[in-house]
Amino acid sequence: RSVLPGTEPLGEEQEARLRAIVASFDADSVAELGEIEAVTVHDVKAVEYFIGRRLEGIGIGHLKPLVHFGCTSEDINNLSYALGIKGAVLDIWLPAARSLVASVADLARTSRDTPMLSRTHGQPATPTTLGKEMAVVAHRLTRQLDRIAATEFLGKINGATGTYAAHYASVPQADWQDVSRSFVEGLGLDWNPLTTQIESHDWQAELYSDVARFNRILHNFCTDVWSYISIGYFAQVPVAGATGSSTMPHKVNPIRFENAEANLEISSALLDVLASTLVTSRWQRDLTDSSSQRNIGVALGHSLLAISNVAKGLARLDVAEDVLAADLDGNWEVLGEAVQMVMRAEAIAGVQGLDDPYERLKELTRGHRVDAGRMREFVSGLGLSEDAEQRLLGLSPALYTGIASDLVDHLG
Repeated sequence: RSVLPGTEPLGEEQEARLRAIVASFDADSVAELGEIEAVTVHDVKAVEYFIGRRLEGIGIGHLKPLVHFGCTSEDINNLSYALGIKGAVLDIWLPAARSLVASVADLARTSRDTPMLSRTHGQPATPTTLGKEMAVVAHRLTRQLDRIAATEFLGKINGATGTYAAHYASVPQADWQDVSRSFVEGLGLDWNPLTTQIESHDWQAELYSDVARFNRILHNFCTDVWSYISIGYFAQVPVAGATGSSTMPHKVNPIRFENAEANLEISSALLDVLASTLVTSRWQRDLTDSSSQRNIGVALGHSLLAISNVAKGLARLDVAEDVLAADLDGNWEVLGEAVQMVMRAEAIAGVQGLDDPYERLKELTRGHRVDAGRMREFVSGLGLSEDAEQRLLGLSPALYTGIASDLVDHLG
């Protein structure tokens, strides 16, 4: 639409010529732009002059005064960054992350009934199922992805200090806020009506904090899977022709997960810096954000590389159910919790002789290995009701998983 007196809406041919400037931007154009910037020592001003030259070259040089009209450099940069970040996150990073989480969720469903010894503080604890533990991870990651998908990608175009001063000085009769909103939203961004010279970057800080949190949850997953591999719960499928060690032929190393850890750490460190620094700008503007934002692609790139590596690592894992079963059978002492809780319930119901249940089980199990025979002997000597005794005698570590299998259904 036409806002300035003496101008008319562009025709289709003029629009096509303008778009051709972008389509024909090549290595020679980059070199030319570099020559201009060597003189201006200002990147956006160099682009303005470059576009002015091109307008003359395509026969619409009379439009040169409209290039960068009423704009400050940040009006251009903030919109460019918002569009670039939006495309990178929604079109590339997020689909890759969702695909990975879907793989974790698939593993949760297929192993929902596979009992596994838990470890709290690294020590044997109440059993769970492998599927339930994978479901916890998938649920945590999904929450972060939902936050990231709901990000507001904000933009502004309101002049040197966010007041539209130059706009109203030159064309006072125009509704410049409406023009600004229309332009920003026309780019597919959310309009920020209140800014200084810069768009405040708060939405960027929110996004980077969310991505960093996703990274850290995924990092935790990598270290857990690495540990499960090291104790034999997962077996890695060897890649034909691959070598795990230059000297130890037997090695199949969890390199995908180790690589992911490193990339997640680098990504999170950069994202933390961006999230903490981009929300601060002296008075109406300083230039620190200009240097910081040049690392956005690096931060997201390291995260994307990590996601790719975790996906590849997961695809080459087999669940070693025999190892899981053997570990459970070697730790009958984890049933101490169940026994002492049943003793408490029985005592409340009026069964006599069940004093100090916790202390009695602590004496039996703490620091000791207890096998099936010793545990069943202990249970049989407690004087429980017939129902309670049979319930405990029918229990084993592999069966003491509560509703772990059913909890996987929360993934949907």
